[in-house]
Amino acid sequence: MRSLLLCPLALALWLSVSWAASRAPYQQILHHSRIRGRHQGPNVCAVLKLIGTNRKYLPNCKLWYQRKICGKSTVIAYECCPGYEEVPGEKGCPAALPLSNLYETLGVVGATTTQLYSASSNLSAEITSPGSYTIFAPTNEAWASLPAEMLDSLVSNVNIELLNALRYHMVNKRVLTDELKHGTSLPSMYQNIDIQIHHYPNGIVTVNCARLLKADHHATNGVVHLIDKVISTTTNNILQIVEVEESLETLLTAVTAAGLNNLLEKEGQYTLLAPTNEAFEKIPQETLNRILRDPEALKDLLSNHILKSGMCAEAIIAGLSMETLEGNMLEIGCNGDELTLNGRPIIANKDVIATNGVIHFVNELLIPDSVKNLLELGRESDVSTSIELFQRAGLGSHLTGNERLTLLVPTNSYYKGRTPSADRNLLRDHIIKEQLSSKYLFHGQKLETLSGKELRVFVYRNNLCIENACIAAHDKRGRFGTLFAVDKIVTPPIGTVMDVLKADDRFSTLVAAIQSAGLTEMLNRPRSFTVFAPTNEAFRAMSQRELNKLMGNAKELANILKYHIGEEILVSGAVGAAVRIKSLQGDKLEVSSKNDEIYINKEPVAEADIMATNGVIYAVNTVLQPPAPKANERSDEPADPALEIFRHAPALSFSSARRNYLTPTYSLLLKKLKEQQEKQQQQQ
Repeated sequence: MRSLLLCPLALALWLSVSWAASRAPYQQILHHSRIRGRHQGPNVCAVLKLIGTNRKYLPNCKLWYQRKICGKSTVIAYECCPGYEEVPGEKGCPAALPLSNLYETLGVVGATTTQLYSASSNLSAEITSPGSYTIFAPTNEAWASLPAEMLDSLVSNVNIELLNALRYHMVNKRVLTDELKHGTSLPSMYQNIDIQIHHYPNGIVTVNCARLLKADHHATNGVVHLIDKVISTTTNNILQIVEVEESLETLLTAVTAAGLNNLLEKEGQYTLLAPTNEAFEKIPQETLNRILRDPEALKDLLSNHILKSGMCAEAIIAGLSMETLEGNMLEIGCNGDELTLNGRPIIANKDVIATNGVIHFVNELLIPDSVKNLLELGRESDVSTSIELFQRAGLGSHLTGNERLTLLVPTNSYYKGRTPSADRNLLRDHIIKEQLSSKYLFHGQKLETLSGKELRVFVYRNNLCIENACIAAHDKRGRFGTLFAVDKIVTPPIGTVMDVLKADDRFSTLVAAIQSAGLTEMLNRPRSFTVFAPTNEAFRAMSQRELNKLMGNAKELANILKYHIGEEILVSGAVGAAVRIKSLQGDKLEVSSKNDEIYINKEPVAEADIMATNGVIYAVNTVLQPPAPKANERSDEPADPALEIFRHAPALSFSSARRNYLTPTYSLLLKKLKEQQEKQQQQQ
């Protein structure tokens, strides 16, 4: 019975969600506003009002809880939803507005100035007659905010200028908000000149970048949408506006040189973040000349100033990311009335409407990484100390030239507590002779450095490393070079594991042990090892009796040493909380990391990442002991199949074990097991 009751509830919820998802963003946000206002009575909408202004916004869920618009505080206000009015003595807005013609509806929705100008220009005769129209009606405040000379020009010639201006706000059919699709245009009733429509996911709708304040007010002969600006006609595309604007002369030269003229004049909807002459003057002349002489770099630069869709300032009520034609993401936000790009208020003039989009003037260049050289990339990143070292070592020409290179650069944090070294030979090992992308690197790949050495690539589950250095941040790919920020200085291998051990006095006892155990040849082979190398100190920590016993038994010594050798290369940057690797002895070793320290089987590592051509060495001050074998297991003897059957005999049924034909086998197995146990005891 309970499930039968829940079904209608679930169905109603599903229908509500489906309805909301199928509606346009404006309708969804209006629905949310009605839900927030329903406790005030029927047909009440909740709005957020900017403190100290008359600006109101329908809230989505995020805005409702943040209570901020463009970083400014709001208060909640309640008003009748579009199409309804109050009734004295009753709660909420229970009465539907009476349906009248467009002229009278203008007065009902408070657009009395538009109504007045309609009467004085004789537009009222048209909008009171039968027909089907849409009027985007400016508020009284919108008319009052027009420059005085513009308003005087309109009202001094009401039969032509004012009439034409009003007819540009009209469409010769009924258009509701769910038909106002983003990026579309509607032919106005003034010479069929288009009006640009943008309908954003946050529910804001703009008409030539004027925001719809209250929408879908029905009339007998059409519909009224209240907007916050008086819109003006536009017949020029983006390129034509750039061509006639004096403050964009340098931009026009750059657009022509990059061959982007066709893009800026073709149909569609774009946003041009147009850098002014002042913006070009702010960057070093040498950098500007380099970019202007390089058509590919210039095209990338300009493409980083073009968004893939139209974006009006009124749509920005909180932060959002938008992709440029160049492929970068720009963070577009607002602070009060100011628009910001990547957190900076660099927009000087906004919402210049074109037939194929919107233009915002910016007073700083948005230079993408793809245009920069290695020096510019490094100076603006958390690797500036390393970049300075390259210059001090006389390698600066590689950072500014057109060689295809990849730079391995330790982050600034690596040098804390260390003295930076401008060793030219060492730094040449950090320059790879090709421009790479980390996403195409593969395990075992060999990379040639400027000094002619080979570096290996190691791909782990949680990291990507080149020799001992792991990539600490995303690539920064410039015009000719790429930066890999790494967590430490790279140490290229200089010999095999045995070569490295022999060259280090700390491991003289270990080297003798390896030779005694007959493992020298193996550790010189081109394989992959991780060696946890006990230092002389580790051997001194053993009693003389233990040490003599170990060194006097070549087989046991080899077994112990193999337990110190992993079957793969594991650098410290790949060690998470705990990693287990199989040793050559057969048992597994546990490598862990805590507070930037590496541990092997819970024992601290004295030094990590000593690189060899066939492996990596960790210095440890303890001789590791493999786990003791279980009492009934011998690792050096093959398992006896018959004995294994006997050990699993309890799994057999008791009745079958009693059968006569099993008795001889059972007795034989019991005898064999006793003999083997006696043999093990004698050996111990």
